Amino acid sequence: MSQPLRLGIAGLGTVGAGVVKIVRQKAALLETRSGRKVEISAVSARNRDKDRGVPLSDYGWEDDPVALATRDDVDVFVELMGGSDGPAKAATEAALKAGKDVVTANKAMLAHHGQELAQLAEDNGAVLRFEAAVAGGIPIIKSLTEGLAGNEIERVMGVMNGTCNYILTRMEDAGLSYDEAFAEADGLGYLEADPNLDVGGIDAGHKLSLLSSIAFGTQVNFAGVELEGIGCVSIEDIRQAADMGYRIKLLGVARLTGRGLEQTMTPCLVPASSPLGQLQGGTNMVVVDGDQVGQIVLRGAGAGEGPTASAVMGDVMDIARGLRVTTFGQPAATLKPAPAAKATVAAPFYLRLNLQDKPGAMAKVAAVLGEAGVSIDRMRQYSHDDQTTAPVLIVTHKTTRSALDEALAQMGATGVVSDDPVALRIEEV
Repeated sequence: MSQPLRLGIAGLGTVGAGVVKIVRQKAALLETRSGRKVEISAVSARNRDKDRGVPLSDYGWEDDPVALATRDDVDVFVELMGGSDGPAKAATEAALKAGKDVVTANKAMLAHHGQELAQLAEDNGAVLRFEAAVAGGIPIIKSLTEGLAGNEIERVMGVMNGTCNYILTRMEDAGLSYDEAFAEADGLGYLEADPNLDVGGIDAGHKLSLLSSIAFGTQVNFAGVELEGIGCVSIEDIRQAADMGYRIKLLGVARLTGRGLEQTMTPCLVPASSPLGQLQGGTNMVVVDGDQVGQIVLRGAGAGEGPTASAVMGDVMDIARGLRVTTFGQPAATLKPAPAAKATVAAPFYLRLNLQDKPGAMAKVAAVLGEAGVSIDRMRQYSHDDQTTAPVLIVTHKTTRSALDEALAQMGATGVVSDDPVALRIEEV
């Protein structure tokens, strides 16, 4: 009979407790599906006495996660502490140096140190798996590294932060301002301790950088992700986008071009009838375009105890079955450095301007856009109570962001634009 696969779990928050529950409650199912028992040898957390809703007395306890990672009775170190450095990184490195396999949900650590950790795993005959780090319960890592391994990936795109999607959905459904929807999400416990990780696009940017590495065979380059959060989006933008048949999403898009790796995580307009446009609440979605498979869409819960613990256990079960896959789908030494590149694929853009309510204002704006090579597809002026400024909505024909930025930089010199313009890409899906 095969020897049991013995786990050491560091971090007993929502996800860690969820993993313990699955191992305890699904023991027979796990053994049947993997051909060996899956057991927990020991755990580690900051507070030994906290009630986590699951019995822990059967397991050894280590106050130091590094000690847990190097125990003789641990085959797989499960890192669920979080943080790009500190104890999480130290314990992960200790486990890999000891030749132990590692399963983690830590997107920040991998976004900043993925290349070196992947190489460390290979140097020591270990595997480093991270399905739970991206899009919760959606098996996107496994899809890219295994199911789509015969494809040249052309584009990866998705909504990868449920909190942002919840806020934008509530703004549309309930007519809430951004600040009201933000406060509601905070009250429900959806926001990180540092909310900017969510609404600033950082959390989702971490995830996009990891998907890019797998999809395009490049070294992880989080620093190359263009980030723009959802704080610029107003209820007026939500309503006006809906009037035109669009919805606004915090959308990650990655492409590898001859100029380098394009990675953007910004608010975009998508067709309301598209799968991304139909995505509601805290759900995540990842869209992959492959040269052989065409477009595939994966949708599911992006966070929470059950979905994320499910993803952790998917990696654990692969290890139990003897499936050993390199961290980013190919040997770490073959991952190419990819210089960051500005997005050059032309697209239409949505512009919201507050113009001085006086003759000739729109003509000046149109002239600035024209001089930059940006043409207007359609325009609307909305009713307003303010007698000094008028809200104007412009949708451009396809243009590049660099051309649009050139025009926006000249807007202030016209003397007719009040406030900073809002510019959002309209993404074809």
